[in-house]
Amino acid sequence: MTAREGVEVELDGRRLRLSNLDKVFYPASGFTKGQIIDYYTRVAPALLPHLRARPLTLKRYPEGVDGPFFYEKRCPPHRPRWVHTEPVWSEGNQEDIHFCVADDVATLVWAANIADLELHTSLSLARSIERPTMMVFDLDPGAPADVVQCCEVGLLLRELFRELGLEAWPKTSGSKGLQVYVPLNRPGATYERTKSFARAVAELLEQRRPDLVVSSMKKALRAGKVLVDWSQNDRSKTTVCVYSLRARERPTVSTPVTWAEVEGASRERRGGLLVFEAGEVLRRIEERGDLFAPVLELQQDLPPLGEEAPAPPRRARRRLH
Repeated sequence: MTAREGVEVELDGRRLRLSNLDKVFYPASGFTKGQIIDYYTRVAPALLPHLRARPLTLKRYPEGVDGPFFYEKRCPPHRPRWVHTEPVWSEGNQEDIHFCVADDVATLVWAANIADLELHTSLSLARSIERPTMMVFDLDPGAPADVVQCCEVGLLLRELFRELGLEAWPKTSGSKGLQVYVPLNRPGATYERTKSFARAVAELLEQRRPDLVVSSMKKALRAGKVLVDWSQNDRSKTTVCVYSLRARERPTVSTPVTWAEVEGASRERRGGLLVFEAGEVLRRIEERGDLFAPVLELQQDLPPLGEEAPAPPRRARRRLH
């Protein structure tokens, strides 16, 4: 049996037929569907905790990164019986949408086999969809700004969060920007709260650094600046998951990085220091473990808007306006 005809595999007692393993999905690098499946299989121990129990939106590229793509919120009806799904109420459709939930390596491999290159997840767990477990800031550069300017803004965010007594973790988008996550993991967290808080943060940064930061989505305002996108903090939106491949020219990955690495890229003005492909990410995990694990574990409360924030040790209090 050839790779094109299909290969039968068994993962955790679940049988799956993989097809077209030699098909090139990233023409610039020759990266094949088989290599995509291999990457997701090997990264699974680090990736699965970030997918588990979360509604997953598939972004599928059946002809590779140079071909057409489509998003798929409803878990495909031709899925194997063992693929876990969860119903999530859709206001727009006025019905439950049954999302795929990738709880195990077999589901992850099945998704890769149907050309789901990118994994986009909710900030909530499926069974608590109104309660975000984290807050995210998507730093999107407007040309000629690039990831170097995103690093500068990310460091400004980190300093602001320190003033507010919060910790945050950065990751690359795997595309052209940087993302900063603030773990919450508190029962009382709501999107109304996180979205208004994130917007206030973005607007405050814009007030402090109007030469560098913009908080408005208007493209005309973004040239040479970094959009601090606060709008992702919404129950109806998704963000690319950590360790997901991206459909770029090469198989880059949304990769967790250290603040020291962000500082280094900013200081040296070298955005390439924060570009990681699949093989590099696997080596980083082997050497450093999952740098993003605290985002799933750390419990933090947001300080009240418009009031004095709780003062962390040895730092001055600041007011969010």
